[in-house]
Amino acid sequence: QETRSNEESTDESEEDESEEEPKLKYERLSNGVTEILQKDAASCMTVHEKFLALGTHYGKVYLLDVQGNITQKFDVSPVKINQISLDESGEHMGVCSEDGKVQVFGLYSAEEFHETFDCPIKIVAVHPHFVRSHFKQFVTGGKKLLLYERGWMNRWKPSVLHEGEGNIRNVKWRGHLIAWANNMGVKILDMISKQRITNVPRDDISLRPDMYPCSLCWKDNLTLIIGWGNSVKICSVKERHASEMRDLPNRYVEIVFQFDTEFYISGLAPICDQLVILSYVKEISEKTEVECCARPRLDIVQPLPESCEEISSDALTVRGFQENECRDYHLEYSEGESLFYIISPRDVVVAKERDQDDHIDWLLEKKKYEEALMAAEISQKTIKKHKILDIGLAYINHLVEKGEYDLAARKCQKILGKNTELWEFEVYKFKEIGQLKSISRYLPRRDPVLKPLIYEMVLHEFLESDYEGFATLIKEWPGDLYNNTIIVQAVVDHLKKDPQNRTLLRTLAELYTYDQRYGRALEIYLTLRHKDVFQLIHKHNLFSSIRDKIVLLMDFDSEKAVDMLLDNEDKISIDRVVEELENRPELQHVYLHKLFKRDHHKGQRYHEKQISLYAEYDRPNLLPFLRDSTHCPLEKALEICQQRNFVEETVYLLSRMGNSRSALKMIMEELQDVDKAIEFAKEQDDGELWEDLILYSIDKPPFITGLLNNIGTHVDPILLIHRIKEGMEIPNLRDSLVKILQDYNLQILLREGCKKILVADSLSLLKKMHRTQMKGVLVDEENICESCLSPILPSDASKSFSVVVFHCRHMFHRECLPVSNTVSSVQFCNICSAKHRGPGGAVLEMKK
Repeated sequence: QETRSNEESTDESEEDESEEEPKLKYERLSNGVTEILQKDAASCMTVHEKFLALGTHYGKVYLLDVQGNITQKFDVSPVKINQISLDESGEHMGVCSEDGKVQVFGLYSAEEFHETFDCPIKIVAVHPHFVRSHFKQFVTGGKKLLLYERGWMNRWKPSVLHEGEGNIRNVKWRGHLIAWANNMGVKILDMISKQRITNVPRDDISLRPDMYPCSLCWKDNLTLIIGWGNSVKICSVKERHASEMRDLPNRYVEIVFQFDTEFYISGLAPICDQLVILSYVKEISEKTEVECCARPRLDIVQPLPESCEEISSDALTVRGFQENECRDYHLEYSEGESLFYIISPRDVVVAKERDQDDHIDWLLEKKKYEEALMAAEISQKTIKKHKILDIGLAYINHLVEKGEYDLAARKCQKILGKNTELWEFEVYKFKEIGQLKSISRYLPRRDPVLKPLIYEMVLHEFLESDYEGFATLIKEWPGDLYNNTIIVQAVVDHLKKDPQNRTLLRTLAELYTYDQRYGRALEIYLTLRHKDVFQLIHKHNLFSSIRDKIVLLMDFDSEKAVDMLLDNEDKISIDRVVEELENRPELQHVYLHKLFKRDHHKGQRYHEKQISLYAEYDRPNLLPFLRDSTHCPLEKALEICQQRNFVEETVYLLSRMGNSRSALKMIMEELQDVDKAIEFAKEQDDGELWEDLILYSIDKPPFITGLLNNIGTHVDPILLIHRIKEGMEIPNLRDSLVKILQDYNLQILLREGCKKILVADSLSLLKKMHRTQMKGVLVDEENICESCLSPILPSDASKSFSVVVFHCRHMFHRECLPVSNTVSSVQFCNICSAKHRGPGGAVLEMKK
């Protein structure tokens, strides 16, 4: 009794502890079934899509709904019901019992058949289409397989289909095919031809057929599944080719799959392309070391040609399994809904394919929360039991329990979404476990926005222990998330303890910026020499606040400061900047230099000052400044350059003031650079300068060499050569003379080449003009006389006329042309001659 109590409290199935998810879920068929099996025992059951029919050991047949509630009850016999059969419509039922009774009757009609045999009838099967009048057939099986057909006058005519091979143990009728099993094997009969088309012998003849009965199941109209002992065969019924007929049946059977199982088979059913197998299991007891009955197993296998692959396997805890035999278990199934019924004497268990809710249940049980959350999101329209939010919250709690605080906080973003209440609840939960820092990075900042207290609480947490983290949050969070005044006061209080803390000062400046106290923020940034000072000035237009801080800005970053000041001249004038930098001439120079680079005229009043600044701080840019400036006082510049002995700048200024000779003399005497002197003479292009250069160089052989190498294209080299003294040694004289000759030869070649090109172009253009003038000119009614402006051709074609056409396409009547005063007979177009475009000679004179 204690054992029985434990059985009833056990769940329908005990799943393996492995990580593999089961394919089926189980529940007991209760309600009316529970009442029946408390007093009786189940012997057989058949399944229709609308209802169930259960037979018992006390000869009762119950009709049940899918929930197990009793809808009808039939007292058929005082002994065991062996089999129940239903037609496809569910309107007719066949029942047979251990005392030889057979009944076939309509559930909703008065038609009925009764027969009692002198031996137990183990099977009965009504025609699948029994509801139709011409299919009133059923078969029964005891020692013979009998076919009953209703004929004339509603009389039932029996005929023997098979006998002589022991008791008929099982029968299944599908379409026009009947399959049955006896002691020798399985046969299939074609009801159309009334021919037996196969005999599949049983493999293990050592097993008692009454203790280990054969299980038959039609997968479809042509595929039969046979399970007997521990052997499974899947047979396919095929049409025989006409050439192979002879005396053979027109159909034959091919075994397409065959394999053995580990345990004895009690039932079979198809599920897609796989098989569901109910197995009877025996095991050795650990206590008594005696073989005993174990829990039956329900396996899903994938058939292979000579073996099978196990997909799932579940041990079922059915009531009284310790006392059951292989023949006590049956497996029935409902094709439309993939429901599988496991029948035992004391229990009926329903197995069904697991849906997405079951899948999520299993994932949650295995603590695979992330997969469960993903599965719920994918199937959110089909799941009924679970909510995405509940799964998500369980996931967060699981991560927190494991100590994965950062991951838990990150998942809050996705799971909590815009639910502010849940956000605030989770923040307080993180505070209780001391992990506010973990969730700080993931708090929502826009849509939704939490209460200011939440953000302030997080900021205070960081301010107490992590200044850098505090600074990062202040930078990343918008200033309107929290009460700025409270946070500013908290920072000021901490600065009292550590006044030089740069992180706190920088953060305080940012807080002042959020609070629009830009002046205070600017002071802190300048004190810290912070790079954001220029951004702050630009962003908030703080130019009025920096009028007296220009030197500080220049000291911090002169380049950025100058660019900013020049970009905003309208806000801080040039004069104000120069005045502020009066005591820092080096900074003043930097500012004025950039100003001059941008615009040569804007700072013209400071050009005189810039001469001294360039001379003092930036001599390389002095000469470019003198060249580009048009407002620079030359006398002042010359004075400064002469005082500092800046030769190049002095030479430039002398030449610009017109004193080229003094400039040349300075180059020769101060710089001793003949190339520069020659270059200067070339720039000035003054004959007197060349004369001075030759006179100065005539007693200096190196200078003479330089002149000989460069003078050839500007001055006649003979003038220099004639002045060279007899006996003077001149370095590289030969090379210089050769170069002069080569330059002269090159000039001659260039002239000849240019002459040839000119002559060729002239000839080509002359030929082109000749070809053009030789072409005819179209004259029609649209042309007019350029003098009288009337049509050039008369309207009456029979009248005589005379027309003169020039090559410039101007046309005149002969009488409209003025008489030429010249002796030459050549005429010119008056229009083109008047416009100085060149005379157009007459090319055509038309007369009629």
